[in-house]
Amino acid sequence: MRRVCVYCGSSPGRDPGYARAAVDLVQVLTARGLGVVYGGASVGLMGIVADTALAAGAEVVGVMPQALVDHEIAHTGLDDLRVVGSMHERKALMAELADAFVALPGGLGTLEELFEVATWSQLGLHVKPCGLLNALGYYDGLAAMLDHAVAERFLRPENRAIVLVESDAAAMVDALAAWEPPVRVAKWIDRDET
Repeated sequence: MRRVCVYCGSSPGRDPGYARAAVDLVQVLTARGLGVVYGGASVGLMGIVADTALAAGAEVVGVMPQALVDHEIAHTGLDDLRVVGSMHERKALMAELADAFVALPGGLGTLEELFEVATWSQLGLHVKPCGLLNALGYYDGLAAMLDHAVAERFLRPENRAIVLVESDAAAMVDALAAWEPPVRVAKWIDRDET
């Protein structure tokens, strides 16, 4: 791994522990010589991610659509801010630049970004690890939902293994580094029985 894409909220969240988790993750990444790719904003957890990486002297690549730059939330301290035309271009470029993906707490955008790259992995479009950093139990319900999808036969266990879940930053980065792609299986369950 050279760079890890960090998806996270443009809000800092209610609990200061979310900001601490963002700092912890970036400190682990930078201590291991890894760069950060993120959404390019100066606000919320995104701003904390960038500021922490910049303070460590790490490579930080921000990717932001022009419409959000126009709203003046772009991080002006980045050496590498890539301005694109759309959210679709943003996600594609972030995925291209990164060797792994981690979601810190965030809202719909964070979830959508992580699940898109996890789906791309399921479809064999890339072979890169994806993880949820479950700070303060934020993703407990989502991890349970993924397990429920397996139990209800909407998700194969092999594809459930695409999304790593860890509550500790160092454990998350270790899991990303150790990740082996699951055995490729068809995503369809019970197809022959229908």
